[in-house]
Amino acid sequence: MRPLTLATAAALAATVLGGCAGMYAGGDLGREREDTRLDRPGRLYALYLGGHSALNAGRSEEAAPMLAAAAAGAPGDPRIAERAFIAALLAGDVTRAAALAPAPEAANAANQRLGRLVRAVEHLAEGRGREAANELGAEMVGYPHRTAAALVRPWALAQAGDLAAATLSPEAPRDRLLLVFGRRDRALMLERGRRHEEAEAAWKALREQAPASGLIALGYGEFLERRGRREEAAELYRAHLRREQDEREIIAALERATARRAAPALPSPAEGAAASLVAPAAALTAERQTELALAYLRLALRLDPRQDRAWLLTGDLLLAEKDASGARAAYRRVRPGSDGWAEAQARLAASFEAEGNTAEALRLVEAAARAAPGDRTLQLAYADVLRAAERWDESAAVLTGLIDRVEGEPDWRLLYLRGVAHDRGGRWAEAEADLQRARKLNPDDPELLNYLAYGWIDRGQRLTEALGMIEQAVARRPRSGALVDTLGWAHYRLGNLTEAVKHLERAVELEPADPVINDHLGDAYWRAGRRTEAQFQWRRVLTLDPDAKVRADAERKLASGMEAGSQPARAAAP
Repeated sequence: MRPLTLATAAALAATVLGGCAGMYAGGDLGREREDTRLDRPGRLYALYLGGHSALNAGRSEEAAPMLAAAAAGAPGDPRIAERAFIAALLAGDVTRAAALAPAPEAANAANQRLGRLVRAVEHLAEGRGREAANELGAEMVGYPHRTAAALVRPWALAQAGDLAAATLSPEAPRDRLLLVFGRRDRALMLERGRRHEEAEAAWKALREQAPASGLIALGYGEFLERRGRREEAAELYRAHLRREQDEREIIAALERATARRAAPALPSPAEGAAASLVAPAAALTAERQTELALAYLRLALRLDPRQDRAWLLTGDLLLAEKDASGARAAYRRVRPGSDGWAEAQARLAASFEAEGNTAEALRLVEAAARAAPGDRTLQLAYADVLRAAERWDESAAVLTGLIDRVEGEPDWRLLYLRGVAHDRGGRWAEAEADLQRARKLNPDDPELLNYLAYGWIDRGQRLTEALGMIEQAVARRPRSGALVDTLGWAHYRLGNLTEAVKHLERAVELEPADPVINDHLGDAYWRAGRRTEAQFQWRRVLTLDPDAKVRADAERKLASGMEAGSQPARAAAP
């Protein structure tokens, strides 16, 4: 279940980067310590301070106008201008950022180079390819923006009409990101120059270099479609889908090729440069350099506001920075009917569900699922939100629809999710069948082993087998409080109280705020004769916001202890 629209760029970037982690170290653009030495009139200082604080908190859209006003009020102060430049860029106002880009002597080297890149992108967006290429001349944009500049410059040269220079092979043997994406761009520009045999040779070489890449398969297939070789393109897409079944852009391309519809046009220079900037942005995202990744995405979107991958990744970055409103605005910019629209709608709904607004999440995902009833991503999102709303039967029904579509064995994760829905809906026999079937397909997944083992342990069934399963799961994930809790609970059910207490104490250390784990430890203490410690644990359960059943069980046990046949609390659904 790996969609091409977002994951492929990141995965390919990670593949070609290999050991280059940290290549962009030092990429934090906005978060700097406050300069309290500024001696400015009160209003100007307040603007600077407010903008600086908002920028450090990730609220670039709020910071940008304040810092721009502060820069206008202090035109000779390079520090304020640099802060305003960064804020405008992160907020997506690339035109303003280009006007505020620091002069060579007015900022640190990294931001000087970023300023050149920003000015070049603005020139390219305005159709001034020669000026853009001049900004990005050899050695003028170095670390950490060298790769991005090297990817953009050929497109600037192409816009300026210098295809001979634009199609020179990238020379960066240690920069594998540039080698892959730069060579992809070169293949496109060879086609632009009607050098079709050379273009095809370039695509074939790329296929050998990155055989699992959906982006390369898609690019080569589109080239074949534009050459009228639809059958070859369709076979290329089928071959890739045999490897990666769910890449929606490849699926859409296969449908287009077999229906003999028009092939996608070659990208314009601005569109090509935008797509190229998504690659280093994805690499930076994988390295958790959020601000620099966001800056590159803003540049990509200045060049091509229809770049859906960039909007999706922008939404993800903003959501990670706790800017839910900005993330939702980005997800809503993905075009209806595009390959990324379903994914954007699913993420939009998930952003509301994460805040506990299940009603809005359901409204969004239901509408989207009706608009695209065959879309797997939306159906999975719909099932997930229904599960969050505890509408178990409906969630299971949606998952059944997905499972029944598959010829042969379905994805084990679908069976696992449906098993959870059946279990929570009170149908353990159906849940057990799904979980067992999923286990046959993937016998080593710790979460699956834990869920099935806990289901047996909780019911007093197949305890010895369940113990072996949870021991296997804990060996793979020894720092999971939930898994160690299940291990302790298995020993408790088997009467091994010493082992039970040992593992449950460890589980509480790992997950001290989990009410169910604390409740289990209290039960084990009670059975082991440690009544005072048991009562302490049950009192602690009441402070941890337990659900109604766990609270009632703890209160009953505090009032009257544990009867021989009393039943413990059930663990929460994963």
